[in-house]
Amino acid sequence: MTDLLEEAYNIAETYDVATAPNGAVVYSVSFMPTDKNKRDALAFIQAHPTAKMLDDTPCGKALIGLGLDGKVNEVSEEITKIWRLASSRYIKTASGNIHAFVEGADERSTFCSVELAEIMENPKITHINNIEKALFKANFKPKYY
Repeated sequence: MTDLLEEAYNIAETYDVATAPNGAVVYSVSFMPTDKNKRDALAFIQAHPTAKMLDDTPCGKALIGLGLDGKVNEVSEEITKIWRLASSRYIKTASGNIHAFVEGADERSTFCSVELAEIMENPKITHINNIEKALFKANFKPKYY
């Protein structure tokens, strides 16, 4: 493993990913034709100062600082694993209502493949977009691009 990947795994496993209650924001853009969900998430964060995405945590900032950002379908499998590890930790520390900008999310995205399952397993998370999380999941229909 290269020094860069070793450092990235250390960051994903140990750096702070905490958010305020009701402050976690997720978005999905991988495999999608536009980045509208990310733009909407960024606009939400600007309007809600206590809200933050994984990208805004010390962990996310450090990974981006290493140059490890991009859509799942645009980066290597190893970088995808690193972000999925960080994302899993991010969801495990979240609580309350999760703000999810995932309209049209691809079934291969991090939201569909990692985050939604982690949200369902986290008893501290009660809602997604102000909808009881089980109801949100039951009505959520991922796509395949």
